[in-house]
Amino acid sequence: MTDALTLRDHRLPPSFFARDAVTVARELIGCALVHRKRAGMIVETEAYLGPEDLASHSRFGPTARTSVMFGPGGVSYVYLCYGIHQMFNIVTGQPGEGQAVLIRAVAPLLGLGENASIGRGPGKVTQALALDRSHDRKDLARGELFVAEHVHPKPRELARGPRIGVAYAGAWAQKPWRFWWREHPAVSRSPKR
Repeated sequence: MTDALTLRDHRLPPSFFARDAVTVARELIGCALVHRKRAGMIVETEAYLGPEDLASHSRFGPTARTSVMFGPGGVSYVYLCYGIHQMFNIVTGQPGEGQAVLIRAVAPLLGLGENASIGRGPGKVTQALALDRSHDRKDLARGELFVAEHVHPKPRELARGPRIGVAYAGAWAQKPWRFWWREHPAVSRSPKR
């Protein structure tokens, strides 16, 4: 049985996030994103690799909004998209690199009911877990917002492909830096959907 206390005992350390975004994005699949008494199992992510990645917010260098991306890994980056959707990201890599992982979808794990669609898409992730821009720049190594190690066996098959909604980035849009749990019903967009 999964509960918030058990998950807290398995909180991922800062060193997990101090690696490149592609590695972290892949290894987050199957982990739990926890906020207070709610948790979702991460089933879909996207990696953004820094200023050279034209799909990344860090492509313009540090700004008031994106300076968090240039800090240490293991810190939250929450921003508003299209004026309506809060998007939850985790900064990765070393200070100065400007990397992050977008959490695109979570499956219900704790306090979210049983409907697989509740966290299907990055805007729904934040709604399901009661996250908003007040959760920007939070250290995931302490507090009630954190990521816990794999709570179930890792999926046997991970799928990967281009990131979604970044056509403006030219060739960078085709980088296969979106990862998802193949055939999982909570994934936001699969080839069939």
